[in-house]
Amino acid sequence: MMKNGRQPRVLVAGGAGFLGSHLCERLLADGCRVTALDNLQTGAEENLRGFERDERFEFIAADITEPLPARIGRRRYDRIYNLACAASPPLYQADPEHTMLTSVVGTNQLLRLAERTGARLLMASTSEIYGDPEAHPQSESYWGNVNCTGPRAC
Repeated sequence: MMKNGRQPRVLVAGGAGFLGSHLCERLLADGCRVTALDNLQTGAEENLRGFERDERFEFIAADITEPLPARIGRRRYDRIYNLACAASPPLYQADPEHTMLTSVVGTNQLLRLAERTGARLLMASTSEIYGDPEAHPQSESYWGNVNCTGPRAC
């Protein structure tokens, strides 16, 4: 998977989480150079152990609500995946302000990085955006059961 004769460089925000770590693994298998960025609030370095020795992989412990580390800002990325945010109610309700800032400030920082580097950005989300579901499983046409001031609102 070469781009202009080189391995694509990919940033995975939330790379130490369950989905993020599996995405890193797949991207490495596809031949990408991968930087995983995670504040480890809900992710775990253990999720990255299987490929931490791969020279195409780098882990950076940082929070996207803060200014991004200089070494990230100096690089050009081909793709940025935003999977950074607690997705489980007990985890995101433990710090609802940080959850909101991750979703707003963090996303803004990654969008600016994508614009500056010419990267494409993919935003991932969770079924939590639909609130406390009244239907299981949720179909693609399900609009949700959202309470804008309830405990899931962050």
